[in-house]
Amino acid sequence: MATKTKEGAAAHSDAETAAEDATAVEETARTGSGDEHPEPAADRAAKEDRAPQAGPEEDLDEDGEPEARVPSGVGQGAGAVVSAALGLVSLSGGWIGTVAGARQQLVGQLRTSSTATVAKQIKAVYGDAWHTTALWAGVFALAALLTGVVVLVRPAFGTPGRPQTPWIKSVAWAGVSLGVIGLVLAVLKYSDALLALPSAG
Repeated sequence: MATKTKEGAAAHSDAETAAEDATAVEETARTGSGDEHPEPAADRAAKEDRAPQAGPEEDLDEDGEPEARVPSGVGQGAGAVVSAALGLVSLSGGWIGTVAGARQQLVGQLRTSSTATVAKQIKAVYGDAWHTTALWAGVFALAALLTGVVVLVRPAFGTPGRPQTPWIKSVAWAGVSLGVIGLVLAVLKYSDALLALPSAG
């Protein structure tokens, strides 16, 4: 009788062990992990936090990579307007040219004696002032020309295939044209080819 009891207890223990092994196999199959040492959940969460993720504000292309930002063209528009404004100023010499001419006229009056010849007085009082005004007009014209050219050639060094806004191109060309005209007029005035000083004889 005692032998049968021991055999029954051993059989019951073997059945429990087999049930535990079957439960462990089912849990392993359910989780889909064949590793003997599964990775803890804390380590998996830390790896996910360290993984690079695209920001919410970045636009992704078809390959999943961030797209390059396209320039808005605000700087080119500002440059075109500045070029046109400088071109307009170069036609008249501007306030700086007027002040510089008046100063040169005053210097000529102070340095010229009353006994000097009429031709020398005209040149010192009016000629030098006229040349100073023409010089400043040429400076503004050259600045307008260079600024307009920079705006026009800027798209060649920017994003490929992005055309320049039509109004920016038009204003830049206007600045270049005014700069060329102002530069030609400044050279003619400075060389006395245009509106030369009257002769004293």
